[in-house]
Amino acid sequence: MSDRAALFLFSLFMIVVSLGAAVWLFATGQAGTMDGIFLLLTALLSAAVFALYVKFMIGRAMEAQKQPPAPAVKAAAKKEATPVA
Repeated sequence: MSDRAALFLFSLFMIVVSLGAAVWLFATGQAGTMDGIFLLLTALLSAAVFALYVKFMIGRAMEAQKQPPAPAVKAAAKKEATPVA
């Protein structure tokens, strides 16, 4: 597995875990306390950071596919300038 695939899967895992933690804080009622609010903000912030990273990775992959490969320049087709003496 390439390093990009591993980072992509890790980022998806972190997004799911962070959103799960936010849901858990709401479900248990801990989001109403001062500590819970900061834990909720931290979980949502980490989910947002990893989501932005995933968006960046997808954008770079799509950009790389849009660019056509550079055409090969044939040596015979190139004309060299001859010096005028």
